[in-house]
Parts: sequence; structure tokens; C-alpha cells
Amino acid sequence: MLAWGLLVPLLTYTIGPYIQAAQAASGGAPLPWADLAGAIYFSVVRPIAVGGMLVGASYTLFRMRKQLGLGIARAISDLKKSASVAEATNRTERDLNAKVVFLGIAVVLLAMVGLYWYFIHAAGNLSNTKVIVGAIVAAIVMIVLGFFFAAVSGNLVGMIGSSNNPVSGLTLCTLVIAALLLVALGVSGVGGVAAVLGVAAVVCVSSAVAGEMLQDLKVGHILGGTPRSMQIGDVMGVIVASLLLFWPLMILDKAYHFGSADLPAPQAGLMAMLSKGIVGGDMAWPLVIVGILLGFALILIEVRSPMLFSVGMYLPLGTTFAIFVGGLVRWATDKFRDRANLNDAQKARVENSGVLTASGLIAGEALCGLVVAAIVSSRSDKKMWTLVEHAPWFAAIIAVVVLVAIMIKVPLANAGSPDEPAPPTAIM
Repeated sequence: MLAWGLLVPLLTYTIGPYIQAAQAASGGAPLPWADLAGAIYFSVVRPIAVGGMLVGASYTLFRMRKQLGLGIARAISDLKKSASVAEATNRTERDLNAKVVFLGIAVVLLAMVGLYWYFIHAAGNLSNTKVIVGAIVAAIVMIVLGFFFAAVSGNLVGMIGSSNNPVSGLTLCTLVIAALLLVALGVSGVGGVAAVLGVAAVVCVSSAVAGEMLQDLKVGHILGGTPRSMQIGDVMGVIVASLLLFWPLMILDKAYHFGSADLPAPQAGLMAMLSKGIVGGDMAWPLVIVGILLGFALILIEVRSPMLFSVGMYLPLGTTFAIFVGGLVRWATDKFRDRANLNDAQKARVENSGVLTASGLIAGEALCGLVVAAIVSSRSDKKMWTLVEHAPWFAAIIAVVVLVAIMIKVPLANAGSPDEPAPPTAIM
């Protein structure tokens, strides 16, 4: 509402005529007002949102400073323990050998030095010394921050739940630290931006995977599993996922191109904007400072999550409006549930069924999206391509109505009998 209901119309009304006059003076045709509003949103409003997200991420980490400190202390303690303690005799206490772990870290470090060297060297505008030093520094930053932030994420998820994993804040901090270090070393240009994004990407993925692994290990501990066996399975899962996920990403990029209107990738766009701004020196700092002040204002008026508020400003309107429609569906389901005079156990079953229904639709939509992307990228099946490209608008309306009916009807139908016990609380 702030971005599209106030800032974009206000700026379009105030500076739009001057932009159109400048366009006409240069001999160009006047811009359509919709395109002008989109340009103002992209070049003015989104940098303001970036400043708000920086404050929101920092504020999130500040509020979690005690948990972050405990996570780092626990990581150092576990590292010392793994290096000094012999293999446990109890099966449920056996972890992967520390030598194997450190060997894996060394292999990853060397591989990332080579990758970052390739990124920086590809720019072709730096000396060999700067390229090598930049690659080594980027890899060291990746290893050190990746270790601590993965420990922090795993600790928070294991103790509190997946929804409390501050991946966005940790990634933004990593990106800023890596960018400032590379700039201080004189590594700039496209190669420097690519190296910074490479560091942030690895730390982001490692933090997210660490949280999921700790959930796995926690459940395995409860069930009496062997930590070493679970850790080997987790490593294999990461390797398999890394090899397989390349292909759907390639299909999506070939079909729509990441960063386009069809596939906006807002978080990746944010990282790219920050990297280009810090390393490339073309950041709109006055607008970012405005966003930083906006973030402080959100904190002062006690907005529950300044980070999510700023993300809402940054995301395309279509994305945020879809989330809003989902909220309306949940509101309607709650209204029908309350009118049915259900007890607490039935209400819990309705809520669980609603979450499962929405999760199934999300997974199905993702798989269907890959199928559509494959059709768009290949265009081999002319009939399917025509259906995708020129789908009738009323078919979409019918599909939305059917989906809304399903998302309301299915949870209410699974309320069950009033005499049935309440469902168990899920492990987060």
C-alpha cells in the first residue's frame, strides 16, 4: 500500500510531467504512463525498500543477539570437542570423524578459490595479484561466515523452529562484509560483483541447509538414530540435490530469464542490486538512506516485522496481492469454521488440514510451473505452446474459483467428530 498506493502515484504525479517533457525535448516519444510508473517504482521506490530491508535484517539479528551468541559459542565448543574427543562407544553419540569433516572443508575451500578466481578473472580488468588475493579473501570470508552462520541457523531452528531462521539477514550481512572487503582490496567491476554474489549464495544456502539438517538430526535423536549415519545421508542428499536442481533452474532461466517480469526473483535481485551498488559504485545512496530512515521509523512505531514490511515494498505487486488473496481465503475459512460452532479439537483439525491443502497446492503448482517452463523453453509441442501462450482469461477465473472452493471446503470437511481427540502438535 505504501509503495503502490502512495509513493508511486505521488511521484508519478509530481515528477512525471518533467520526465515526459525531458523525453520530448530529447526527441523521444512520450512514455506510456503505466511504463513511467513502473520505471519510478523500479528506480526510486525499490532502492528505498532496500534501505528498509538493511535495517530490518540488522534489527532482526539485534533482537536475536543472545541466541546468536549462544549459537557461535556452541559452534566453537563443538569444534574443540570434535578435534579432541575420541570416537564415542555409544552408538547414538557417534559423529563423522573430525578428520573427514576438515578434509571436506579443505576441498570445498580450494574449489571455491578456483570458482571465485574464475569469476574475478573473467572480468579481465584486474591484475593477476588482485585476482588471486580477491579469490582467496572471498573464499576465506565464505568459509568463516558460512561456519558461524550455519551454526547459528542450525541452533535457532533446532531450538525454536524453521520460521525463525534468519537466512535473509545473515545473507545480507555476508554480502555487505564481502563487498566491503573486496572493495578495500581494489577488486571491482563485474568480476567483483560475481565474487560477492558467489560468497553470499554459498552462505545463504549453507545457512538454510543447516537449519533443515538440524531438524533432521533432532528427529533422528528422538528416534534413537546414529548421528554419523544421518550425517552421511544428509551429505548425500545435498550432493544429489545440487546435481539435480541445476536442470530445473536452467529450464526456468531459458523459458523466462531470472529477473524478468515473468520470473522476478526478488531476493536475488536485491542481492544483485546491493553487490552492484557497493562494488560497482552505482548505488542510489540517497534513496537507500531514505529507506534506512524509514526502517528506523518502522521500529519506533513498533511494526511487528520491519523486514517483512520492506520486503512487501520491494516485491512486485502481483506477488504481494496473491499473498493477500491467500489471507482472504484463510479469513473466509475461519468465518465458516466459527459459524459451525466447532470445539477446539475440531478447529485444530481444520487448521491442520488447511495448511496441508495449501502446501499440496504449492508443491503441485511448482511442479506444474516446471512443466509449463519446459514447454515455453522448447516450444516443440505447438498445440501446448499455443494453449500456454494464448490461454483464455475466463479459464483462469474458473480455476481460481475452483481452487478457492477447494481450500475452504476441504479443511471444513476434515473437522471430524467432536468426540475425537485433538491432533498432536507438529514438530517445527
